[in-house]
Amino acid sequence: MYKIRTLTPAPLPRGEGFYLNNEAPKHHRAIRSFVLREGRITPAQQRAFAEHWARYGVDYTGTFRDLDTLFDRHAPRVLEIGFGNGEALAWAGEHDPARDYLGIEVHRPGVGRLMNALAARVARNVRLWSHDAVEVLRNEIPEAALDEVRIWFPDPWHKKRHHKRRLIQPAFVELLATRVKPGGLLHLATDWAEYALHMREVLATQAGWRLREGDSGESRRPAWRIETRFEQRGLKLGHAVTDLLYDRV
Repeated sequence: MYKIRTLTPAPLPRGEGFYLNNEAPKHHRAIRSFVLREGRITPAQQRAFAEHWARYGVDYTGTFRDLDTLFDRHAPRVLEIGFGNGEALAWAGEHDPARDYLGIEVHRPGVGRLMNALAARVARNVRLWSHDAVEVLRNEIPEAALDEVRIWFPDPWHKKRHHKRRLIQPAFVELLATRVKPGGLLHLATDWAEYALHMREVLATQAGWRLREGDSGESRRPAWRIETRFEQRGLKLGHAVTDLLYDRV
């Protein structure tokens, strides 16, 4: 889930930014889909890294992972990118134990909150990266390793001059197609109508993805996507939610 993030003069940690197009030329600054600011992390969230990271966290190394080894079993895998406070991911892992869940989120308070929730549930089928999503996809997740990718309520970067920061870009969804098995699913959700249109326009150019559910591909919230407190706030503000489902072809 996203929050509208403000720019901060503090330097971004090395390795957290990524190029939305191809590899960056030397001496050019990365275009990032997020601005990292720590925000307020509670003592409990900070403590989660000391107590639960070894169980749920995956340290970024830049080398491909054997996901069967990571989970100590072979099962379908679902990746959620930008899980925010982890409410939906914790629910999915608990209610769908037959599948393994991977999560990526750069903001540590949300990662800590989710790890505490997973520990309380004694979850066994969830692993997390606190790192840049594109670097994880490009360097740690093998080709055709995923059965589903979920990107729910990414930052819309609603100002026109910031549209280049949006996560859903041609190069990014092309990368996703290499990591999702044929027959797999890409599930996008947003409460910004203009971003939903942008998503559709981007995916329409990608031969690896086919829109589901008729011509529009828009649906009511599927049963597997719970309505989070974040979404409820948006609905109260009159934001209509769009779900877009794409099959990997």
